[in-house]
Amino acid sequence: MSNSRDIIFETTHQVRDTCLCLHAQRAARALSRRFDEALRPAGITSGQFSLLNALNRPKPPPIGPVAQLLAMDRTTLTAALKPLERDGLVTISRDPEDGRSRLLCLTDKGREVLAAAVPIWRDLHAAIEASLPQLPPDDLRGALRSLSRAG
Repeated sequence: MSNSRDIIFETTHQVRDTCLCLHAQRAARALSRRFDEALRPAGITSGQFSLLNALNRPKPPPIGPVAQLLAMDRTTLTAALKPLERDGLVTISRDPEDGRSRLLCLTDKGREVLAAAVPIWRDLHAAIEASLPQLPPDDLRGALRSLSRAG
């Protein structure tokens, strides 16, 4: 007896083969694993690299713009900052102009870790781009940016 909520198995294959979300998630996980492994000698993950890089600014930024840049909510960003703060890579301080706001700052140690990680990132990034001969990396970046803005 068929239930009106049953989905035919071919639909499972259609989603598996065509779902942009699934393919983007799989690609993101694979890239994260590769960068996590490569960045291990620097003592950080790919997510921490992105966060440290986002804080590499002339003036310490508030949490909001960093969260927006990284497409994270403030709570998730705050949780991601805790181990970096614990390890002395980042400081979180009250904004002297707005006591409700917090400013994020790379420490000297954080800058050293980021400086050690950048050459690793550059080498792996170049290798990944070179492995995409049928897809120009700028086209891929453009498509991903378009998807990011569509949300």
